[in-house]
Amino acid sequence: MHAWEAIQKAVDFIEENLQEEISTETLAEIVSLSPFYFQRLFKRLVNKSVQEYIKLRRLSKAIETFNTNENRIIDVALDYGFSSHANFTRAFKETYGITPEEYKKSRPMMNTVTKPEISMNYILIDEGVPLIVGDIVLEIQRKNVTTSEKYIGFTADVNIAEQTPVGESTGIDVPGQLWVKFHKEKMALSNFIDFDIELGMSYMAEPEKGIFQYFAGAYLQNELHDTSNFIIQELPKGEYIICKIEAESFELLVKEALDKAGKYLFGTWLPKHQLTTEPFSAEKYYTNCDNGYCMEIWVKPIQENR
Repeated sequence: MHAWEAIQKAVDFIEENLQEEISTETLAEIVSLSPFYFQRLFKRLVNKSVQEYIKLRRLSKAIETFNTNENRIIDVALDYGFSSHANFTRAFKETYGITPEEYKKSRPMMNTVTKPEISMNYILIDEGVPLIVGDIVLEIQRKNVTTSEKYIGFTADVNIAEQTPVGESTGIDVPGQLWVKFHKEKMALSNFIDFDIELGMSYMAEPEKGIFQYFAGAYLQNELHDTSNFIIQELPKGEYIICKIEAESFELLVKEALDKAGKYLFGTWLPKHQLTTEPFSAEKYYTNCDNGYCMEIWVKPIQENR
């Protein structure tokens, strides 16, 4: 068994037993490693300590529970291994910046920790060759776009350190909140946009300020003279590397598949191909896919002669 396979086995066991008591020693024994070596290897491959990861996955599942039923906070806390309402509230606020009560009132979009697919770090696919991992399918290819595309929507500043997967952080998901705002107001644009194509764009990064701008909007197919409070953004022509993602449900697509695909593209595929990209990326969402739900991550490679 490879080292990464042992940690993946432990991660899978954690996922199946989040409502049970899980000790580091038990996990180490399951994968036949010493507790000392297991903890070091887990931290290296998951980027979090064993018990911190377990806590964050439990909190993620608690949020899912809040969104699907009206269970009392204390019941959810006890279901996921927290000894009291106070301990659960403390962990929730330390992680997300708000209390469980505040979350249940406003239900903001959140950055949560998803279960990693460690094997993806050790698989290098060729362009145009699909990669199937769990319930998602990835495919990477290059494309030369000869004409620019216009989109209309909203923009917001995002703190780099607080945005996953870049910052590996948790808290309120600013881009997610921007999408909520756009979807509430996009009917005002019904005569001008294509409802089947939407775009999220990260650009204009200012590392010294620790921020980047994020745009959320839809394809502008008819000319609009009065944009009111909306912003028009352009997806420029040029060469792109595109990572297509397919999933069985929209929730799986945006909550897990996008995170895993982004980590694979930026953390494995691009570095292994010795490619760097401009400080820009786009997420293109399609609501009319042949099979399931799909989207694409678009990045612009930096040309060697620049």
